[in-house]
Amino acid sequence: MESLRVGLVGYGGAGRGIHARLLREAHQRVTHVVTRHRAAQVREDWPRAVVVPDVPALLEHVGELDLVVVASPTGDHVEHVLAALGTGVHVLVDKPLATTTAEAERLVDASLHAGGRLTVFQNRRWDSEQLALRSLLEAGTLGRVHRFERRWERFRPVPQDRWKENDRDAGGLLLDLGAHLVDSAVQLFGPVRSVYAELAARSTPAIDDVFLALVHDEHGGGPGVVSHLQAGSVVGAPGPRTRVLGDAAAYLVTSFEGEPTPFAVLDDAYEEGRRPGEPEHEGWLVRGSERSPVPMPPGGHVDLYREAVRWVVDGGPPPVDPADAVRTARVLDAARTSAAEGVVVRL
Repeated sequence: MESLRVGLVGYGGAGRGIHARLLREAHQRVTHVVTRHRAAQVREDWPRAVVVPDVPALLEHVGELDLVVVASPTGDHVEHVLAALGTGVHVLVDKPLATTTAEAERLVDASLHAGGRLTVFQNRRWDSEQLALRSLLEAGTLGRVHRFERRWERFRPVPQDRWKENDRDAGGLLLDLGAHLVDSAVQLFGPVRSVYAELAARSTPAIDDVFLALVHDEHGGGPGVVSHLQAGSVVGAPGPRTRVLGDAAAYLVTSFEGEPTPFAVLDDAYEEGRRPGEPEHEGWLVRGSERSPVPMPPGGHVDLYREAVRWVVDGGPPPVDPADAVRTARVLDAARTSAAEGVVVRL
């Protein structure tokens, strides 16, 4: 696979911890990095990379770049993406695309005028549980699905000192993890027609307790799926990571990224650890007291970057259509309205 020259905006938890790691795994080259305080880490990881203090300085080198990855704080996405698109370079921006629907639409419009050179880092589409569930749905194994549940819960009563937790305008967990949760639900079950939300800030200035109830459009002549999506930082007993209920079977995942939740420890019937003779698997297919392991699907987050390389080199479709991020932003905006007014918001 061809090696792209990548300019990386930001070298914190997302820039270094996620994007740089996946770029290396995909055999891509980080040649320029925007950072003011982490130059030593850049030199350690990418000895030949040029370190610059801001995005304008990065774009002075645009002739030496094939892709710009924007991993700056969410509130800076609009400014940084618009500046990069204005030079004609391909841009991959971390989720959420923007903090509001209007801003997300502005970026998509700019991308269209720039020849469609924008994609969004919705890497959770390549989670094993998402890939396994998509396969089950495509095969009809669960029958007619009526409920989708996904939780991103942890117990962190003493918060970390991070911008995501301190910046109210950045949306807290609603825009951080909520962007993943909503994108996953829409990818699986289609457009959303109504939103009900409960939001709170329990341990941080920004939102850290999220519950969303989404009703999806009707499908197959029947009622739409109802998605219950939760994210929380003060959850001493996390629930099952994923539970999907159909009239033929259910799909259950009680671990997240290989780590069992307390639910898995407490409920031996669905313990995630493999038993003798069982293949590597991703969750369980459950029919009452019967359960069988779901085979682990191939693929992972690095595949997003592999698709990004093909997008840049061959001119194919982007790994994630940025219009999808606009639809997600619309749901998240409706969630804020719902929580503030105590109403169901129809889209």
